[in-house]
Amino acid sequence: MNLRTITDTLVSELDALSFGAPVTHVYNPLVYARRPYLRYLERYARPPKEAVLLGMNPGPWGMAQTGVPFGEVEAVKGFLKIEAEVGQPDRPHPKRPVLGLGCTRREVSGKRLWGWIERVFERPERFFARFALLNYCPLLFLEESGRNVTPNTLAVADRKPLLKACDRALRATVELLQPRHVVGIGRFAEARARAALEGLDLTVGSVTHPSPANPRANRGWEPIVTEELRALGIDPAPH
Repeated sequence: MNLRTITDTLVSELDALSFGAPVTHVYNPLVYARRPYLRYLERYARPPKEAVLLGMNPGPWGMAQTGVPFGEVEAVKGFLKIEAEVGQPDRPHPKRPVLGLGCTRREVSGKRLWGWIERVFERPERFFARFALLNYCPLLFLEESGRNVTPNTLAVADRKPLLKACDRALRATVELLQPRHVVGIGRFAEARARAALEGLDLTVGSVTHPSPANPRANRGWEPIVTEELRALGIDPAPH
């Protein structure tokens, strides 16, 4: 099994799901942004890895635009050097258009995360020699208003099959990448990693999410995440 096969299996399982209120629109960038996503996997997600950093799901101005986890457009084009065609979701929300790598909106979480990676590691190859950066769930959920709906707030009947599919994909991915650590970027990702990876010989923890909705992150996220990784036994300084 490889990451492309895991991706295809997850896409097939998610295609069979439906989501009720308050969700009115669902974006799956693994489908319409498949080209940049596969380039990201092929270039930067080769096993083995020391640690997997795990986000929750795409943001409307990040992975939903570029197919890359935390995919802030300028970082994807400038730092990761990924350029590829991005299509359209089945039902685009008029308030959340997909403009691909031409999007001019900046995703703050991605800008903070990739900015920190670039300042610490300087080159993507140095970071990805040790780390993988992935999202637990590849779907973006939107309300009629355009407001984002996070996976943990979905109706129980919708959430359970989604989590089962994403758990299976995460476990298969981790078994392939063979990390010693899986680090949730935020508590939800940590909780799902603990559930999905039970019994595997690795450590699971979390770091503060870089979202601007997180007051702690707004007080200086970079020194916080550096110290949190060190507390988990991961020295982010390049080896």
